[in-house]
Amino acid sequence: MCQTGGSQRSFGALKCNCGCCGCGCGTFSRRFISAKEEQEQLEGYRDQLKKELAGVEDCIKELKGK
Repeated sequence: MCQTGGSQRSFGALKCNCGCCGCGCGTFSRRFISAKEEQEQLEGYRDQLKKELAGVEDCIKELKGK
């Protein structure tokens, strides 16, 4: 998803040709999301970051054990 401009709840970009953000250069996609949707996306992102951090910590433990 391309988000090079706009507000926090606005998806899209100028001069985009990917078709994923509703800018008009490809198939239609929503450009604005509700506060609830934004919260859900941020919570999902947070959860993915927690998983990534756990993986990094595991790798560090493995390297220290060598």
